[in-house]
Amino acid sequence: MKTDLTVNGRTYGIDVEPRTTLLDALRDGCGLKGTHAGCEHGVCGACTVIVDGEAVRSCLMLAVQSDGLDITTIEGVAPERGELDVIQDSFCETHGMQCGYCTPGMVLAAKALLGVNREPTDEEIRDAISGNICRCTGYGQIVEAIRLAAKRLRESNALAMEAGE
Repeated sequence: MKTDLTVNGRTYGIDVEPRTTLLDALRDGCGLKGTHAGCEHGVCGACTVIVDGEAVRSCLMLAVQSDGLDITTIEGVAPERGELDVIQDSFCETHGMQCGYCTPGMVLAAKALLGVNREPTDEEIRDAISGNICRCTGYGQIVEAIRLAAKRLRESNALAMEAGE
């Protein structure tokens, strides 16, 4: 089946079988390898992407279901090539990742949360990442990273408002 996936602002016209997951379409059809395959049962969150503003397990969604929807992968998070998004930078600064396998999914879960809530409580942060498993950290640094990113986003919005942007 011909499917048009809009990923990170670019449209990919790819041929997929009806049973192809969004995860496989992103990795194999679009060449975007930052979305990781973990359990392939929707439990670990390594395959988390944002679809129309919501964090979604791409291993549980079919590519054909995504036709016409706005998809963001980890490759589309940074503002420019070679730069880091506020959330990515906060993860680096607080050591919110170890091996990095879960990090793309964690960053995207955080991005979905901070897209609707710039002042989340620790409980809301934990709830937002509760579907993402990290085997390397105790989650404390991940929560700290998201808290720092939220603070930085609030401050940048305040500065933009002061400047009249």
